[in-house]
Amino acid sequence: MSKPDPDRYKLAADNRKARFNYAIDETIEAGIALQGTEVKSLRGGKAMIAESYAGPMGDELFLFNAHIPEYLEANRFNHDVRRPRKLLLHRRQINKLMGAIQREGYTVIPLKVYFNEKGRAKVELGLGKGKKLHDKRETEKTRDWNRDKQRLMKSGG
Repeated sequence: MSKPDPDRYKLAADNRKARFNYAIDETIEAGIALQGTEVKSLRGGKAMIAESYAGPMGDELFLFNAHIPEYLEANRFNHDVRRPRKLLLHRRQINKLMGAIQREGYTVIPLKVYFNEKGRAKVELGLGKGKKLHDKRETEKTRDWNRDKQRLMKSGG
């Protein structure tokens, strides 16, 4: 799938360490079922999805351990901060992801939570496998080399 254009959406949460800790093979955009106070709180941009993951519950996929803080103006009608949130996907996509999780040992990691051009909350999910320590070192080495290369090219060296 194509990546969302950053000019057309408002980022609510970002999992920056996901691509460092996991080798992401494929990305999928999914809707997320939220309560009213969760939407208000997400628009504030304080959500954290660093330790969250997506997994099956029954025959549906849910987002677990995502932290959306309470909306301060909502008083007693507030939401539970870390409740499982249902992911809105087509049945074919759910079956594909569940098969990858169960048979092939993949993990479904949320990469971004954002609002699309219509104002709907979306989650960009990455299907990937965890990296070993030597893979992480290789990623860091490549990133450092690219940074040094850009510096050398910019200085004309």
